[in-house]
Amino acid sequence: MKIVNIVPGFGGTFYCGNCLRDSAYVNSLREMGHDAITLPMYLPLTMSGEESAEKVPVFYGAVNIYLKQQFPLLRHMPGWMENIFDSKPLLKFAAKKSGSTRAHGLEELTESMLLGPQGHQHHELERLVDFLKHHQKPDVVHFSNALLLGMAKQIRDEVGVPVVFSLQDEDVWVDAMEPSWRGRIWQLMTEKSRDVDAFIAVSSWFAGIMKGKMGIPEEKMHVVHIGVKPENYNWSLPAVSPPAIGYLSRICEENGFEILVDAFISLKENPLFGNLKLIATGGMNGDDKPFIHRQLKKLEEKNIREDFEIIDDFTTENLPAFFKRLSVLSVPVLKGEAYGLYQLEALASGVPLVQPDLGAFPEIIAATGGGALYHPNNPVALASKLTEVLANRAVLEQMSRIGRKSVEEKFDCKKLTEKMVAVYQQAVGMNYHVMG
Repeated sequence: MKIVNIVPGFGGTFYCGNCLRDSAYVNSLREMGHDAITLPMYLPLTMSGEESAEKVPVFYGAVNIYLKQQFPLLRHMPGWMENIFDSKPLLKFAAKKSGSTRAHGLEELTESMLLGPQGHQHHELERLVDFLKHHQKPDVVHFSNALLLGMAKQIRDEVGVPVVFSLQDEDVWVDAMEPSWRGRIWQLMTEKSRDVDAFIAVSSWFAGIMKGKMGIPEEKMHVVHIGVKPENYNWSLPAVSPPAIGYLSRICEENGFEILVDAFISLKENPLFGNLKLIATGGMNGDDKPFIHRQLKKLEEKNIREDFEIIDDFTTENLPAFFKRLSVLSVPVLKGEAYGLYQLEALASGVPLVQPDLGAFPEIIAATGGGALYHPNNPVALASKLTEVLANRAVLEQMSRIGRKSVEEKFDCKKLTEKMVAVYQQAVGMNYHVMG
């Protein structure tokens, strides 16, 4: 099959599990013999040039669509001006901009994008459709995020192929908007979902959430977990000399980093954990820096700043060394999340998990046996569970072995890619029947 995967880029400024998952998925499709390509939107997938081999442009350049939304006179700018705004230096600047990953203030732009042909970015949609029709001619188009639903109908009608959408953490974006906007956006997403052939949720928990919010019928909803290539991760028993708690995600308040810092401070008051370390990686944007500064100040006041380390380079090449230093991994996202790729990456490396009993975390830990849950999601409960896990080396090592084995047996991306392709084939068959 020829598959076009359309993915919002993130510029490589922080650890984006969804983005990394999408890129790895396209590689898995190619290894299975499919003709698969990634089309980035807004920003490049990274700023390192890794995607340049694709020889495809960035669609809906972040600077262009923001300016056109804010300044009506720029909606008819000449092509040469659009090329300037889509240049790599300006996109790199946009990737680091504080508000680029914040829903507040971008409500009107989100609505405009969902309106598709009726939105202010309709010229970008026409450019994308033209590229698909005349340069790619795919069998199926797969969008990695339902906030792009406004493009579905025009692609489906003009390109004549089924359109599939992944569901992964859209609620985090919409529910962070001003209250007056939330209902409007969910209603618009519900309406646009009727133009989609199939939805693929990354967890059963999130499938239930989105069926409720968007009224997606059962026959359109499929659940395919995220996978990794186990052979890409070096398994080893958890580190014990010294013991270390790891954190892998964007370092920010909503991902629960403060909960982990406060739990770490509590643990350091216990003589058993005098040599315990906290190691964090995953990057940040401009919004996060004042928050991180406050956390560092707390550690300094407790005279344990030297036991905390931030690793700036979170690239794939450097993650093996990061995991090898860890006893456990904990990312206490405040409200949970739809999946969390970092969980599989840790388990494949032999690092057990300690996660809040929220979102899809219980689903993944139950399926792998490679971690422990705590409740409620506060520093006291987290510190208590970390004490329990870190103090029992036999249990820690058992979770390490079971976790790795479960990744190999249940979360190998090759097996999960086969499930995804089966969804495509079903959609193509249904589309052929309708078109015929």
